[in-house]
Amino acid sequence: MSDPKVTLVTSSDLPNLDPSEAGLPDALRERGLEPQIKIWNDPDADWSDAGVVVIRSVRDYGKDRKHFIEWAHSVPKVLNHPGVMEWNSDKHYLLDLEKRGLPTIPTTWLEAGEDLSKHQIHTRFPAHGDFVVKPAVSSGGRGTGRYTATDPMSRSQAILHAQHELDRGRTVMVQRYLEDIDRSGEISLVFLNGVASYLVEKAPMLHPRFRSGDDIHEEVVRSSNPREKEWRWGEEVRHALHDAIRTKIGRDHLLLFNRVDLVPAPNDPNGFFIMEISLIDGSLYLDQNPEFLDKFADAIMVRAKW
Repeated sequence: MSDPKVTLVTSSDLPNLDPSEAGLPDALRERGLEPQIKIWNDPDADWSDAGVVVIRSVRDYGKDRKHFIEWAHSVPKVLNHPGVMEWNSDKHYLLDLEKRGLPTIPTTWLEAGEDLSKHQIHTRFPAHGDFVVKPAVSSGGRGTGRYTATDPMSRSQAILHAQHELDRGRTVMVQRYLEDIDRSGEISLVFLNGVASYLVEKAPMLHPRFRSGDDIHEEVVRSSNPREKEWRWGEEVRHALHDAIRTKIGRDHLLLFNRVDLVPAPNDPNGFFIMEISLIDGSLYLDQNPEFLDKFADAIMVRAKW
């Protein structure tokens, strides 16, 4: 009997996976699996005998979301479920979580169909402090910029940034930059097959001069086991997430991986805002701790041998 196949899916700019996941194929072989790597939009790829298909470094899906979602629905045994990825690929999903009582970063949504003028965009920006402009469909923080409301040049650049995205039919998100991030950084909780598995703490990514088009390099400060308050928040997010999944696609699904990004809530030492939930290609920081790689390989093995 042959070993169960696992196909790790990537993009053409990362044909051998993201460097942080370079050890994953060997870890899968050690577990009696037959791994292979394929590029999701390779016209010559045959998906009929791919085994369990695990989405990883598809960093370019935001450039052609429609094509990516159509492809995902056409592939058997893809994880995470294509309906889940379709929902998660547009950050309007944050509105679904907000309706379920979860604290998300307050956001002004600029819709492409509104045909907003420069002045109308200007009036939707905060009057003071720093703020962030980004598209609702993007991967790895691409298309994100941090601007200063009281700096005329910065504000003008933010307007051009928003117009650039809107002109291409993309929804734009405007969020006040939370200064607590500069002091406390971000927290990522990683769930594997529904189980809280590990936590990483990251330094801030958006320095004051960060502009759209810069490469994204997440710096992990350290890894640790989830503490009580993070565990509590993570469980609340997980329950609301699965409720949203049931509502959106008709039934619940066990997620192979789920990364929840949290940032401290201002003036609340025990509170957090949800920055993002990554169910498609978000980094799982497998190179930060050998246990992380082992845990993810174990999670894939369980699903491949079902």
